[in-house]
Amino acid sequence: MLSRYGAQLAIGLLKLFALLPYGFVARLGDGLGWLLYQIPSRRRRIVHTNLKLCFPEWSDERREDVAQKHFRHAIRSYLERSVQWFGSAKKLEKLIQLDSAIDLTDPNLPPTLFLGFHFVGIEAGSIFLNYSLKRQCGSLYQPMSNPELEEVAKAARARFGADMASRADSARIVLRWLRDRKPVMLGADMDYGARNSTFVPFFSVPTCTLTAVGRLAKVGHAQVVPFIGEVLPNYKGYRLKVFKPWDNYPTGDDDADARRMNAFLEEQIPLMPEQYYWVHKRFKTRPPGDPSVY
Repeated sequence: MLSRYGAQLAIGLLKLFALLPYGFVARLGDGLGWLLYQIPSRRRRIVHTNLKLCFPEWSDERREDVAQKHFRHAIRSYLERSVQWFGSAKKLEKLIQLDSAIDLTDPNLPPTLFLGFHFVGIEAGSIFLNYSLKRQCGSLYQPMSNPELEEVAKAARARFGADMASRADSARIVLRWLRDRKPVMLGADMDYGARNSTFVPFFSVPTCTLTAVGRLAKVGHAQVVPFIGEVLPNYKGYRLKVFKPWDNYPTGDDDADARRMNAFLEEQIPLMPEQYYWVHKRFKTRPPGDPSVY
């Protein structure tokens, strides 16, 4: 956990980096990620464990290549919070391409859950989705261990008209937002523990997966629209890809609805495996009786 002074230093550096060219900051983060990958660490072991579980057919060389590229992307993404949190709307418009299958400015947009996935570009994608909606929306966030950093992050993520709510307080608030026809952004593809979750396959591994998305969609009579923030090659910025609403979702079957989310990820991750958030302990919670994989 960062100390108060450590948080202040980190925030100051991010504000400074926001004044510098994006390409310079991205290259700096890339180089720092390469350097840190050379040092054996717990996070590096987590990345390799996740990749081995999800892609057992890969060669060691393939796994090593993706792991190193991912580590570089992950460290780079922290430095790029600078432009994402403190860059102007004009700067974001230049950096982020919008590829949307639906009209985000449609005044008749039905109650909608925008479901984000934890690729390294999720921060840029979420902020620009909020900006592109051109209306007030709701957004859920995972509390940070440092309260000072959390307040800065909340303010940055809310600057284009987002109401922020902690995941811990989410269900009642999300339903109220949907009732008011306010679009809601949330992420659900991480391991938040067994509560309100079920075990369904993710790359053939039984994985603790939240059931909240299907339940909220059912009670709130909402469509679910997936979106992904992609980091473009050659330090060109990002692409926000917004997909069509999922058909026949929710089904009312918690397992089937959770499996739908994981199946979507199984389609998207192979397109850019180095960008999915493998540094997270995705398989931390195991089915009863199963040993830890980490």
